[in-house]
Formats: sequence, C-alpha cells, structure tokens
Amino acid sequence: MTTIVYTDGACSGNPGPGGWAWIVPDGPFGAGAAADSTNQRMELQAVLEALTVLEGPVEVVSDSTYVVNCFRDGWWEGWLKRGWKNSQKKPVANQDLWEPLIDLYRERQDELTFTWVKGHSENLWNDYADRLAVEACFLQQPRTGETTPTEIGEPDKVRGRKAAASVAAPSGALGVSEAGESTAKKSRLDLPDGHLLTVLGHQPPEIGGYDDNPLADRIRTRLVQILRAKAELDPDLTVLSGLRLGAEQLGAEAAVAAGVPLVAVLPYPNPDSKWPELSRRRFAGLTAKARETVVLQKAEPDSSAKAAAAMKKRDSWLAKAADEALIVWNGTDPRIAKTVGAFEAALGDDVWVIDPNDV
Repeated sequence: MTTIVYTDGACSGNPGPGGWAWIVPDGPFGAGAAADSTNQRMELQAVLEALTVLEGPVEVVSDSTYVVNCFRDGWWEGWLKRGWKNSQKKPVANQDLWEPLIDLYRERQDELTFTWVKGHSENLWNDYADRLAVEACFLQQPRTGETTPTEIGEPDKVRGRKAAASVAAPSGALGVSEAGESTAKKSRLDLPDGHLLTVLGHQPPEIGGYDDNPLADRIRTRLVQILRAKAELDPDLTVLSGLRLGAEQLGAEAAVAAGVPLVAVLPYPNPDSKWPELSRRRFAGLTAKARETVVLQKAEPDSSAKAAAAMKKRDSWLAKAADEALIVWNGTDPRIAKTVGAFEAALGDDVWVIDPNDV
C-alpha cells in the first residue's frame, strides 16, 4: 500500500514568519512553524517532516515545482556531482534542508514518488495542507492529529492574476497616466484569461546581438520546449510579453511556435517608435499575432525619465498579473538580478531562470 501525503508551505512575507504542513487523506497530519523563513524553505520542511514520520512507499503530492522537479528531473544528482553547486556554479540555496531530504530520498528511492498538483485549484487535500500551513504560519504553533481536522484556518491568498484582480493597487502602481485614466485599472479587473506566464531577461547585445544569431536561436528553442511542457500541465497557458528586444521577443516567438496564446503588454502606445525599421517590423508582426494587446498608459511619454518610469510600472503590473515567470539571466547582470528578485518576491518559487550559457 502506498501512502499519499499532501504537503504545503506558507510564509507571511518572503522572508517572514512561515508555516509548513502535511496531511494524509482521511488520516494523520502535522504542521509546524518558523519565526523567520521563506516559501521555499517551508515547502521543503513540509516534505522532510512528512517523510520522517511516514514509513513504507509514499507518494508526495506538492504544488511546489521547486520540490517536485528536484526529484522528477534529478536536480539533486547534479548538485552532488558539483559539490552542492547549481548549474550556475553557485551554492545551492537551502542546502541545510535539501541535504537531509536528499539523504532520506537516496535511502528510500525505490519507495518514494513525487507528484505535482496545481495550487488553489480546488483540490480538497491540497487545500487542507495549504490551510494548515497558513494557520501554523500565523499562529506560530505546531499541530498534529490522527484524523482529518474539522477546524482549520483560512487558505493562503491566491498569487498571480487572481490576486491582481482582487487586490486594489496603490495609486499609480499600475501605470496611471497624467490624465488619470488607465487601461491597466481595467485590466486589473478584467485580466486576460488563462494561466499567465511572462518571459523577461537580457536584451541585446547580451544574447548575441540585435539580429538573428545562434545564441538567440538556442534560447528560443529552449523556450519553445519549456512552453510546450508547461502547456501540458496548464492547457490554458497564456504568455504575457512586453515585446521588448531580446528575451521578451524570443519568448513571444516561442509562444507562437509552441501554439500557446500570446498577449502583448505594452507600457504605452508605440514603444517601438524609435527602433530601427527591421526591429519595428518584427515588433509589428508579433503584435499582429497576439490574441490581444493590453496598453497600460494612454499617452506616450515625452521624456526618457517618464519612459523609464512607465517601464517600471509595466514590470510591476506583470508581477501582479502573472502566475509564473521565465527569466533569461546569465547570473551576473545586476539589472536582471533585480528583476529576478522582484518576481521571486511576488511569485515565490514560480520563477524560472534560464542561463543562456547553458542552452
């Protein structure tokens, strides 16, 4: 008999007070807390605690791709070979939790499996684990039991487009123009349909230059592979793209090639007005292939400072609207590092970094 256990983690802030939980359907459960933690650490702690208690064959069901992909795709094998360094040759984050979990997995590899479930998708037992983790997070108290609890806390807030649609943003946070009218406000109330994923990252020349080149081709091919795989998990996958030169346009082209719907998200009308003619034609072609276009500010900016401010507001909008992000980053560019940090703060472990040196 295989025991199925659902695990989840929660954090109030990232970092901040955290909580973890696991629950066996119609069986035992456990939950605990940490005064200062992160979403990813709590996801890992939940699995480690569950497998420490549960014996024999176990199927771990988690909404954390950070956890599931490590074992499904064998990330841990590369970490051990490289002396606990990731593919970017940097120390593996959360090694203090990964190490005992991977040791446990190696001891019981033949009897452990990991399955991903979409969070906040009305899965009864994932919701139970979520609510237990949130309760532990806010009460900062452990809890255990041998049967399904009848009284538990509220579920975690839904990230991504549902959160963007339900949480009012501060004035100016989503691209309010000087005239006070903003199509972003309307978009916040009526976001594009689907599981929304955005692609960001390096601009030329970091990815081989402005024209087609072998590096850009490899990045595009990798993005197509990822989008096709994600579309199998989320049939309603939709790519949000700002269509800036570089990674954003490669992501848009990958969406078209993968047959994934594309939504163009522009900070203001005609952001390509000062681009070279060839780049403008490429922009126009991708815009024409988009299912719809969201324009966050009615008026074109009349200065470079206002254009930069509009771009920041666009990035803020994307972080609120997206469910996931793919970011092309070589691990060293400090500008992209800020983007990665901002999206990790908004989306937790639903941020994926693609190193152009590894494609």
